[in-house]
Formats: sequence, C-alpha cells, structure tokens
Amino acid sequence: MKKAVSFYSEGVRLVGDIYYPDDMKASDKRAGIVLCHGYTGVKDMYLPDNARVLNTAGYVVLTFDYKGWGDSEGPRSRLAPYSRVADVQAALTFLGTLPEVDADRLGIYGTSYGGATVVWTGAVDQRVKCVVSVVGIGNGARWMRSVRRPDEFHDLLARAGRDRVKHVLEGKSEFVKREEILLPDRQSAELASAARRNNPAAVNTIPLEYVAETMEFAPEWVVDRIAPRPVLFITTDNDRLVPPEESIHLHARAGEPKKLVVLRGYGHYEVYLEPAFSEVMQATVAWYEQYLPARTA
Repeated sequence: MKKAVSFYSEGVRLVGDIYYPDDMKASDKRAGIVLCHGYTGVKDMYLPDNARVLNTAGYVVLTFDYKGWGDSEGPRSRLAPYSRVADVQAALTFLGTLPEVDADRLGIYGTSYGGATVVWTGAVDQRVKCVVSVVGIGNGARWMRSVRRPDEFHDLLARAGRDRVKHVLEGKSEFVKREEILLPDRQSAELASAARRNNPAAVNTIPLEYVAETMEFAPEWVVDRIAPRPVLFITTDNDRLVPPEESIHLHARAGEPKKLVVLRGYGHYEVYLEPAFSEVMQATVAWYEQYLPARTA
C-alpha cells in the first residue's frame, strides 16, 4: 500500500510516499528505510521498485523528492549536496514519527549521487542504524575529473568559477543541460533517456553551481564515522559513469562492519533493471536482515 505524505526540511515542504508491507497489522512496529534517489532523479523513478522488494521483506519504506525536485517545494533543480543531507535527516525524523515504525530502527539506501548522500548522512546522524550505498560517489572532485579529458576538466572548472562569482553578485546560477555536467557514456545514454522519457518530473537542466558544490563534497572524508554501524557498498565492474573505484575507496576507508559487492558485467544504469536489479536487492535485503531486521523478535 502506498500513501502520499509531506514534511518539512529547513522550512521547505517536501513531498513523499510511504510504502507499507501488505501484512502490516495495527499493532506492528517495523523497521523503516528511507530511499534516496540520485543526480537528477525523482521519487517516482526507479525507487518504487526498491520499495516493493523491501515491503516484501517486511520494511516500511519512505521515498521523497529533495527540495526543488519533483513535487517538493524550493528553488527548482538545485543539486546542493549538504542540503540533500538535511533533507534525508528530515525524512528520517518524519519516518520515525509514524506509529507503524520503530524510530530506533531506521536505515537508509541510496543510488548514484544518492549513494554519496546516504554515506554522509549515516556518518553524521546516529539515528541511522544501517546504510546501503549503490554505485555511489566517494569524492566529487576525483569523480568529475575521472570521466573527462584534461582540457574538458580545466574548462569546466573555469566555467564553474565564473558562475560562482555571478551567483554571488547576481543571485542566480546559469542553467545548463544535465549532459554537460554528467557526461553520458554510450552505455548509459539510452538507458537513462528511456527512464526519463515518460516521466514528466524528469529534469533536463541544472544550475552550474552544482560543479563547485560537488567538487567540495567527498563522503570518503567521513565514511569512517559510520562504524560501528554497518555499511554495504554495491558497485559494478563496468560502470563508466561512476567508476567502481569510487565505491572501492569508500569501502577501504569505512570501519567494520562493512562489505563491498562488485556485480560483474553491468553498467551504471543497469543496476535499476533486471537481471542486475535482483542482484542488487538480494544483497541489500540480506544486509538489512542481518543488521536491521524488519521485525523484532
């Protein structure tokens, strides 16, 4: 069962959906999981499939749109990493208020840019009892450099530097096509386009301020603070959009308990589709069941 909800983050109204297991009883108190979408995703893109699987495993699940995305309020299409962390923390607070959820048993799951967001959130918020990061980014500067030729990277930095000044002096950032910032590899381009084609909330332009803010966002700086709470990293060996080295670096810096799963033969967007999706969710559910059971004994 799905229920539309809303809550506030830093005074801005966010819109989300709660997904309940079919076998919920009035007296139940289940573990709750917040799902976090990536780069220019929205709550209705991919995440309902994750919610369905987690519901079957017994969890209450919350999806939501960040400030300025999808149905949520706020400046449109900003992709501010620390603001997103605040939104996830608000989502955790809201999820913990539900009578069907045990506020002491909350987990988070994120993919791609959301995989970076959940690592930072888990590091700074002790309410998070279990983290799953899928094809996530460990260091924004390293990632943006790794998918560009040297000239392209230097040109991007110069452009972002000029925009940073403009943003301060004029109060607004230049909007550019998302493909200018997140360079689509041949492997990912069609899968990403297909997912966005029939979604009216899909965003095709983002402010250039994203570059500077992402360059200064590196979850690997804080990933060790998650321990002794458990963190699972899932990546693919053929990801040309967010190279697997990002998850490998995060795993290397994390404390125990931790696990790294490398799926073989898949690219970035294939983790949202079968057969890779089932492999992702099998590892995810097993991790949650080990460290964050849906039901108390």
